[in-house]
Amino acid sequence: MWFIILGLLNIILFVFTILFLIDKNQLKKISIEFDFFLQRINENIIPISIIAVVIAFHLFEVKFIDESITNLIGYDYANSLVSIENGIVHRFSQNWTPGVLHFFVFIYIIIYPFTLWFAPIYFIVGNKRRALKSLAYGLLIIYLVALPFYLFFPITNVYTFYGSNSALEAVIPSVEQFFYSTTTSNNCLPSLHTAMTILVAYCLSLTGNQKLKYFGIFVMITVIISVIYLSIHWIIDVISGALLSLGTILILKRYIKDK
Repeated sequence: MWFIILGLLNIILFVFTILFLIDKNQLKKISIEFDFFLQRINENIIPISIIAVVIAFHLFEVKFIDESITNLIGYDYANSLVSIENGIVHRFSQNWTPGVLHFFVFIYIIIYPFTLWFAPIYFIVGNKRRALKSLAYGLLIIYLVALPFYLFFPITNVYTFYGSNSALEAVIPSVEQFFYSTTTSNNCLPSLHTAMTILVAYCLSLTGNQKLKYFGIFVMITVIISVIYLSIHWIIDVISGALLSLGTILILKRYIKDK
């Protein structure tokens, strides 16, 4: 059910983006013929393959590896964060405002995932090769650094740790089960939402499209706020995710050029 609803919302976002955020001259250069898309894929086969492999391994890790290693370790490192953060993030869940809550759930559940699949497709079709390579290699670096933490330092998200109500469930009943089919409740440090939304914003800025650049910045800011406001990530998760992404971007700027 939610797969269909989220799919329809993503189609609406896709149409909106094409109509209002993509340069019309850029659209004229895009062909709908199969050979055109096949050529673009062949030209970018390495970064496309990297993205596909990372996504496939992540899903494999979530489904078959994470739970067994978590049980083997037998300790939730969120207990170590409580004394440091003193429940700062948890307090947001005690003071949610309905309108604001709905807005940030929409950002978290709809807008953020949309940018993750729209960005690489736009880079491929629009021949934005530097942006695509930066996204692919940036994703690879971020995931390789984050994976050992996800496996060996499990940290339960804030609302689950405190036994609070889920903001996602409060706004969209039953959506949480669908959402956690692609992640787990204890893969928190570093925050992949934070790291990836910063990386995507950077990659969108490389396209030369000012509208997409500002859209990326808007999504980046609102996603980072949402993971705190919705009591999902600890502040340390967000800081570590931001530092990881910024460090990755410095590497990308040094080694991935226009040519």
